Amino acid sequence: MNKTIFEITKMDCPSEENLIRMKLDGISSIANLDFDIPNRKLTVFHSGEIDQIEKSVIELNLGGKKISTEQTDQTEFKENENQKKLLWSVLAINFAFFIIEMTTGVISKSMGLVADSLDMLADSFVYGISLFAVGGTLIKKKRIAKLAGYFQIILAIIGFVEVLRRFFGDEKLPDFSTMIIVSIFALIANGICLYILQKSKSKEEAHMKASMIFTSNDVIINLGVITAGILVNYLSSSKPDLIIGTIVFALVIQGAFRILKLSK
Repeated sequence: MNKTIFEITKMDCPSEENLIRMKLDGISSIANLDFDIPNRKLTVFHSGEIDQIEKSVIELNLGGKKISTEQTDQTEFKENENQKKLLWSVLAINFAFFIIEMTTGVISKSMGLVADSLDMLADSFVYGISLFAVGGTLIKKKRIAKLAGYFQIILAIIGFVEVLRRFFGDEKLPDFSTMIIVSIFALIANGICLYILQKSKSKEEAHMKASMIFTSNDVIINLGVITAGILVNYLSSSKPDLIIGTIVFALVIQGAFRILKLSK
């Protein structure tokens, strides 16, 4: 294994990092990419010659210049493993709450909980995509992004149709207490996810930042479902639940388009 350090003078934010990852994706000799954005350094762990990698870095016109190449015994990359553990943790939490909220949403007849469950599923997709992003392999990331994006859009459209059916139909009031209790637990779960992501030493990397943004938005959605539950009880109307469900389905579609952008 060789370790080559590049100085990249125009690398000053995560967008340049993503650009470099995309450019170097597919070079089979690369084992790991270690970005140091504040110091504008890129360390490439690779086997074989550096020529193809150096040529690709220079072609980006980001002021890339090779500083040194040396042999290394390092074959395990701890930070990547730490990132994966964090992302697996939040993925598991979100997928578990997708099942919980979908189940309780159907039983309690709450479209707010059903919509929020799909948002949790959407986040699971985001964390899954981020897992593929750790250390490279953008091709796999793009494939799963496309599948995840279209799947989310289909689910959200089905949700919109159900909201319309309930809006014009004669449906029983959703169970407001279930809405509030489950959403409070989901709020706690999202708070835990945000804390876990904040612990990452690589939280400034683009895919980790995206994960934190999605989780922060979820906290706002949870508060919205709790408020809808209170209004359902206070107004004796299912309209607040249908309104929050519609808003969350719209957010799910918006998130789907963001994910689809990753597949281009």
